Amino acid sequence: MNLPRFIQIHTLHTYPAALLNRDDAGLAKRLPYGSAVRTRISSQCLKRHWRVADDAFALAKLGVPMATRTRYVAELIRQRLVENGVEAEQAFATAEALLEALFDTKADKKKEGARALQTGQAVLFGNEEIAYLARKCKDVADETTDPATLKAGITKFLKDEKKNIEAMKLGSGLESALFGRMVTSDVLANRDASVSVAHAFTVHEAQVENDYFTVVDDFAQAEDGAGSAGIFDTELASGLYYGYVVIDVPQLVANLEGIDPKAVFAAGTETDKRELAGKVVQYLLHLIATVSPGAKRGSTAPYDWAKFVLVEAGDWQPRSLAAAFHDPLPLKGSAPIRVRAATKLADEIAALDAAYGMATARRYLALDDMTVPDAERANLKDLGEWIAQIVRAGEC
Repeated sequence: MNLPRFIQIHTLHTYPAALLNRDDAGLAKRLPYGSAVRTRISSQCLKRHWRVADDAFALAKLGVPMATRTRYVAELIRQRLVENGVEAEQAFATAEALLEALFDTKADKKKEGARALQTGQAVLFGNEEIAYLARKCKDVADETTDPATLKAGITKFLKDEKKNIEAMKLGSGLESALFGRMVTSDVLANRDASVSVAHAFTVHEAQVENDYFTVVDDFAQAEDGAGSAGIFDTELASGLYYGYVVIDVPQLVANLEGIDPKAVFAAGTETDKRELAGKVVQYLLHLIATVSPGAKRGSTAPYDWAKFVLVEAGDWQPRSLAAAFHDPLPLKGSAPIRVRAATKLADEIAALDAAYGMATARRYLALDDMTVPDAERANLKDLGEWIAQIVRAGEC
């Protein structure tokens, strides 16, 4: 029996004529790898789309508290205070005191409205944390109108409640249990990420084109035939992308259930402690396979389902299969490029098995006729159920 300490998910997605992830100049993001420059999709972009996806396997449908990434948590608190009967001026002063106590940041009173109450950068707040802070702030706001006393009251409750806030089960939201949270506040709890996501990159050299287009003015076109309302250009890229995700199962269970990672697979730990983690992994697998990132969706429709998915579970430290594409695949070959790419991954697995032994249990999904060493073929539904059961059972 092997413990499923790590679940590894390898994918191949195809996107033609799309702008999936832009750099600061508006161009498709690049990655030099091996002897060629590739186009890539950043891990942050991928995680964002999985986090906010709204479909049958949306994370929000797991019934677990979610989170909000924002610079305006103090403004959210102010709004809730007003909704609960606190006068506008008192609500602003209370939210300002919270902002200063949490992040040592004062309100910028030169700005109007919500922008006056903001942190320097977006912070991931659990929706449960926001609700808890709003309730506590109202209690303080109801006790005093004196600014100094109000500020002292907010500072005191944060100090007194620090352990309670840190100990709130899923208080920081499901997203932080998956992708982690680093905060400088002394009150909010940091969360170690349980899911590691690599930047996806094309298995071949970059294929990009500058798309030149015009916008037609319907009225002007009807009047005199000169209907151009503007000339523009944007970069589009096409490619077959390799993606790689690692799930640290003990860390995921620890983040979800509030237990020590070392206790996750201990003999005395009941399997129901891993029930939610199993379901989360199942949902995440579906999102990874079917949810597409991408800008300019209206004009490029960059939607795709994975053409190949390999899922591995085991006790050894993870290892990417990216080296299979260190030398870029030629765009032309005796077989379609997605078949050659999936075969390269299978060959890389075989070579690693020969060198290290088979260290993982495996199953895979493929649109094409191919095999993976010591792996059973399955559809996405069966893959999800298999990996969820492995997490629950604690063996693979």
